[in-house]
Order: sequence, then structure tokens, then C-alpha cells
Amino acid sequence: VRGSMAAGWGRPPAAVALTLLLSLGASAPGLLPGAPAASSSAASSSAASLRPAALRAGEVHRLVTYIFVYDDLISLTCGAIIIWYFAGSFEKNVGTVKHCFLTVAFAVLSALLYLLLETIVSKVSAVEDARGFMPVAFAMLGVSTTRSRMKRTLVFGVRVPVVLMPWFMLCIAWFIPRSSLLSNLCGLLAGEAYGLGYCFCLDFPESVGTKLDRVLPFSLIKRIPGLKYIPGSLAERRAFESS
Repeated sequence: VRGSMAAGWGRPPAAVALTLLLSLGASAPGLLPGAPAASSSAASSSAASLRPAALRAGEVHRLVTYIFVYDDLISLTCGAIIIWYFAGSFEKNVGTVKHCFLTVAFAVLSALLYLLLETIVSKVSAVEDARGFMPVAFAMLGVSTTRSRMKRTLVFGVRVPVVLMPWFMLCIAWFIPRSSLLSNLCGLLAGEAYGLGYCFCLDFPESVGTKLDRVLPFSLIKRIPGLKYIPGSLAERRAFESS
């Protein structure tokens, strides 16, 4: 039984694996050894990163595509770890369908809030362009901590309130290369607003998630070998976990 559980849960969650592949595909052209580093990286990031001027020009795809863009190998590696850890845990809790839906929703909400605050903050100091998955990861962390039944957790041997954990992580993320503090803050605010119930319009019943499991593109994702598809029904997730 233990062997079968290890084999089942050893596979990467489907949405997480696809997010990693999209991030690699969007960032790789600027990171290839044969490509001119400066021009290729700039072209790659400018094509998908979140820039207010581009949004004003009608490039609305950047409200989502910016979460897949990285400028260097260090940022891409940090992003991959964040996607694997935070998004993987979140997908196991809510299912693949809802994870995909909330990833897009959190990306858009974080982007809109970033664009709103950027016009104010830029008058005081320089603002880093929003790029990478970290704002969405902070949104997922905000949801998890606001809805957690735990009251306190250990941080370097000190028990601190769980609700303060995202803010502690926000301070640490400040030191990650190419990380935008403002976009991370916007992601955290969006996630906590959702976790506290202020974005109830983004919720849909499990019955809808179960139906979406059986239609494209999720029915196709479910068939990809080597990936772990997390069902939308809580009962199915628990049955799969305990089988």
C-alpha cells in the first residue's frame, strides 16, 4: 500500500507541471547560450511582462502572461521552486480545475491592483516590472493562511501567528533577484481578500468542478502520462489520497 501511495503521489500535479513548462518556454529564448543575452532577454520579457505602457496600448494578454516570464536563470530557478512548493500544495487542496481558474484570476487581480498602485508608487521611487509566478504564489499563500485552522506556527524556533507568515515571506522575497515587491504585495492582498470571502464571486461549487473534469481541456490533461490530475470533488481527492 505504501509503495502504491508513493508511486501515485510521487508524480507532479498536472497544473504545476504545465505551469513550469510554460515558464520554461516563455523564458528559454532569452536564456539560451547562443542567443545575445541582452537583446534576447529584453525581447522575451517585453513580449509578455506586465508593463503599464503596453497595457494602455491594448496588449491585455500581459495581465496573465507576465507570470510565466523570467529574465535570468537564477530568477527562473527560484520561480520553479516557488511553483513546485506553493502551487503544488494549493493544487492538491483545491483540485486541478479550480487551481487553473484561480491562477488566472489571481494573476489578473494582482496585475490590476499593481497597475493601480504603480501610478502612485512610481512618483516616489522606481518600480520593478511585474514578472514571474511569485505574485500568484503569494495569493495562494494568503488564501491558505487566512483559511488555516492553525493559530500559530514555528519560524526559526519561535511560535508566530499563522496570519503573519505571508508578511514574513514577503520580506524574504524582497531579496530575490528581479522580484517586484509591489506585485508580490498585490498578490498577497488579492489572496487574503479571497480567503476572507470578499471575492466570493470567484468561487464555484464542487459539482461544477466535477463536470469540468470531464470536458476539454481537462479531460485531455487527465490522460497525460506521468502527471497527477487532482479531481475537483473533495470526496474524490480524499478517496484518492487514502487508496
